[in-house]
Amino acid sequence: MSLASVRAHLATFGREGDVIVPEVSSATVELAAAALGVEPARIAKTIALRSDDPDACVLVVAAGDARIDNAAYKATFGRKAQMVRAEDVERVTGHPVGGVCPFANPPGTVVHLDESLRRFTTVFPACGTASSAIELTPDELASISGAIGWVSVTR
Repeated sequence: MSLASVRAHLATFGREGDVIVPEVSSATVELAAAALGVEPARIAKTIALRSDDPDACVLVVAAGDARIDNAAYKATFGRKAQMVRAEDVERVTGHPVGGVCPFANPPGTVVHLDESLRRFTTVFPACGTASSAIELTPDELASISGAIGWVSVTR
């Protein structure tokens, strides 16, 4: 279901045929990089963080080698960075753990792109499953994801 909803979302941009489905898992940055034959930093990982609404979350898409900077996150969002619990991930993002992506998310879920992505010509976010991705420029990612904007919340 998740890959289908992402493909439907990507179809509105004419990009549904660009989804890459490797024969092996791409559920982690390292696995995705190996499956796609790229450096781990170019994997655009989508981090699901808790929001004030228990039925929604904040998604921060960052480079594969970036880590959340708690002080920067708190300064930007006014709250401590807390990951969504694994058992709640699919409910609040519409995607399973390992396939969380910035596309086709439920209402109330907001997407922010981290500045760590801008150093690359293209990046590879997941497409809703633990074995899917798409290659996009950072500007395409911003447009297709409907991101609210760019933030600097990693180190």
